[in-house]
Amino acid sequence: DQGAYASVRSVRGGIVIRPDDFNPERVILDDALLARDAMPAVDVRDTFADPLIGPLHYSFGNFKLLVISPPVAVDGGLTRESTEAQEKNELAVASFNVENLDPTDPPEQYAALAQQIVDNLAAPDIITVEEIQDNDGSANTDVVDADVTWQRLVDAIVAAGGPRYDWRDIDPADDQDGGQPGGNIRVGFLFRSDVGGLKFVDRPGGDATTPVAVEEIGRSGKAQLSISPGRIDPDDPSFEDSRKPLAGEFKFRGETVFVVANHWNSKGGDDPLFGRFQPPVQHSRDQRNGQAAVVAGFVEDLLGVQQDAQLVVAGDLNDFEFSPPVQQLVDAGLTDLPRTLPRPERYTFIFDGNSQVLDHILLSPSLTETAYEYDIVHTNAEFADQASDHEPQVVRLPLKKAKK
Repeated sequence: DQGAYASVRSVRGGIVIRPDDFNPERVILDDALLARDAMPAVDVRDTFADPLIGPLHYSFGNFKLLVISPPVAVDGGLTRESTEAQEKNELAVASFNVENLDPTDPPEQYAALAQQIVDNLAAPDIITVEEIQDNDGSANTDVVDADVTWQRLVDAIVAAGGPRYDWRDIDPADDQDGGQPGGNIRVGFLFRSDVGGLKFVDRPGGDATTPVAVEEIGRSGKAQLSISPGRIDPDDPSFEDSRKPLAGEFKFRGETVFVVANHWNSKGGDDPLFGRFQPPVQHSRDQRNGQAAVVAGFVEDLLGVQQDAQLVVAGDLNDFEFSPPVQQLVDAGLTDLPRTLPRPERYTFIFDGNSQVLDHILLSPSLTETAYEYDIVHTNAEFADQASDHEPQVVRLPLKKAKK
């Protein structure tokens, strides 16, 4: 019946979580009784030609149907989305988790990510990038620099027909930021070098352990960062073995724009939905609550110095739009853009069949005074063939005072 009584269905055929509904009507198919590789790869919206038969099994916290014969998939025709290009007077800010990208990945991986940035995201002006690994990937050495990873990505973007990007990041201390052991995962910024009037404000002093501060420029009521790029409170205990937020200061046609890139701790260690302990406890959320408090404090510091500061907080927050950590950022004065979408459109990730928001873009009040355009661009999570397991997202901002 095409899930006729399931809710909420996503706009493209999936099923979306709600605060009190994690969709127990989902059925997970397991290939344990089939020959190797007999289970077809499927996308969201695909169907099966015949009824699926097999015993119901329980393992790893989930009920599963052990199908006894290979399902025959029927293509549902789902295609990857593309967003609109920004206008000349708009600043397009995107966020993209590139899933542990490192130089050992094949050229095809870089090409796929680059194609999505160029064609599906329409080459945004600024991108907060999550899950960039160091130059030797998961090899557990003392290497922490990621310049080779970044360079291969920006070269792949040019090869895909896109503009030349530059990048900024701060190398983490070795093996201190979680993620794949040895990978020294980090967040950073890509920004277009061909856009007139767009530049990164470099202010020296940033390193793995030095915290960025908000400063008032004289007595002007205008804010600047003490260092740019700079990490937000990297020694706070909530960021132990986790990625530290990175603040950057940009200029766009005379206007100052602050951007914070985030990748909060994962949901590893949470109780399974159908596990022994009910209701399931999200143990990992305690750490994200602490991380949210730190970022919210930075937001309050910035808006306290400059009430109309133009601030974008973006990245993989690893929590839902209705979660307490995200609410802390909203309480600090930001607008969470996934919340502004109709519920069937709210998802950047699919886990065990549940479409959900993990990636966010949040705006300060001054950036919501004019009509912006926000888009979660569905290019990965719904497809068996993925460049990443996350969807990218983008907001197009018509800055009021930017010089044309």
